[in-house]
Amino acid sequence: MKRDSLALYMRHITLAGTLLLLAGCQTILTNNSSSVGGVSPAVTSPVASVEREIGAREHPKIIKSYGGLYSNSKLENMLSKLVGRLVAASPEPSRPYRVTILNSPSINAFALPGGYLYVTRGLLALANDKSELAAVLAHEMAHVTSRHALERAKAKQQSELVSRALKNMVGDKTQAARIKVQNLVTLASFSQVQELEADRLGIETAFRAGLDPFAAGRFLKSMGAYAQFLTGRADNDPKANFLSSHPTTPERIQAATFAARRFSGPNVGNREQEEYLNALDGMLFGDSPDEGFVRGRSYIHPHLRIAFTLPQGYRLENTSKAVLAVAKNGTAMRFDGVSVSRDVPLTNYLTSGWVTGLLTGSIRQQQINGNEAVMATAKAKGWTFRIAVIRIQSATYRFVFATTKPNAAFESNVAETFQSFRKLTAQQAMDFKPLTIKIITAPQAAPATTYAAQMQGSDQPERLFRLLNNVSGNTRIKKNQLVKLVIQQR
Repeated sequence: MKRDSLALYMRHITLAGTLLLLAGCQTILTNNSSSVGGVSPAVTSPVASVEREIGAREHPKIIKSYGGLYSNSKLENMLSKLVGRLVAASPEPSRPYRVTILNSPSINAFALPGGYLYVTRGLLALANDKSELAAVLAHEMAHVTSRHALERAKAKQQSELVSRALKNMVGDKTQAARIKVQNLVTLASFSQVQELEADRLGIETAFRAGLDPFAAGRFLKSMGAYAQFLTGRADNDPKANFLSSHPTTPERIQAATFAARRFSGPNVGNREQEEYLNALDGMLFGDSPDEGFVRGRSYIHPHLRIAFTLPQGYRLENTSKAVLAVAKNGTAMRFDGVSVSRDVPLTNYLTSGWVTGLLTGSIRQQQINGNEAVMATAKAKGWTFRIAVIRIQSATYRFVFATTKPNAAFESNVAETFQSFRKLTAQQAMDFKPLTIKIITAPQAAPATTYAAQMQGSDQPERLFRLLNNVSGNTRIKKNQLVKLVIQQR
């Protein structure tokens, strides 16, 4: 590619933030990254150089945003060998890949240009055999070999150019808005086609590597069930997905099953479950100790020695920046820490401008379990906010509840949560340990409930056990069957 063409190409793909937005689909060198692949081509094209440059630039950002690297030599070795098999069976066996395990409990995998592949330990925990993991990795490899991220970046830029041009040409704001939505739908449809193509190509690669081609549909079903477990919503409403970059889960399962049938019938191809589960044994499950733990409706941070509990009906999610919660009625909660000098009164901090619509007459000071606190109300754009700022020695924490329908139940939930905030004793903090995956061999045939009773750290142990082991209905656990348990680290 000539220099002028390369410059034009770069302008197409270096849109602000575009590639990070497009990466989600969701090397094992030393220090958690492995290079896998064949011999690099003797001649490197300008496009390939640009791809590697993009991947290298965005790689540290991905690691930071997903809680860092997860170090586990057993998993790294297993993953390295599996990717090597897939590369050899892929359309480009000479392409090198760099595979990274991210220290995140989320269920995600994605790729960046240049052969950068990422998989979270949350996804590794959900998969039940090598064929399911291979389906995910081969899907992401297909995105790389098909250069989907770059194509989407170009399509996104073209859509934005068209929208801007039409906005200047069309005087009717309603018509301009309609055109913008049409462009978004077109772009989303373009992305959905790419996802289905990556599924199809990934299934073919996995089959050529000797693995079960039906694993893709099986794991898509597991991911859909797990997402419903976390959110309470099923991904099967086409009206809710017309602007989504991914097809609905039922649509993808159907397409994946159809693609697998091109190669064989069911029960053909290896699953290699035993080796996979043995590599998984002892892996950290759920939240990392550095970010605290969610246990049912409670959040506990042993290092900071703090804890609080939400009322019934809320779902908690721990992220790297904040603890979030949402109720079915749409009420939301955010909890985080903030740096405030001990010399600054909490009232001064509360009125320093970070709260939009603050009602200054609502500010009041009080004690919460012996800790200094200030409470207030804010109203903005149809939302009502209840805010608490709490200080424990040199640390300051914030609660923000938000609702569009304030009522007595909302006020009760807010008060109950605020009053539950407490400082842990040293012994209480030590009693909370991380959760890990334990692989056991079932000593006898028994209902799933028998083994689910051994699960720890969840307020829905049976449901989580069934999801992690892909056990449905009245299916019994067989004698000598390997199963996953979640237990507290000893």
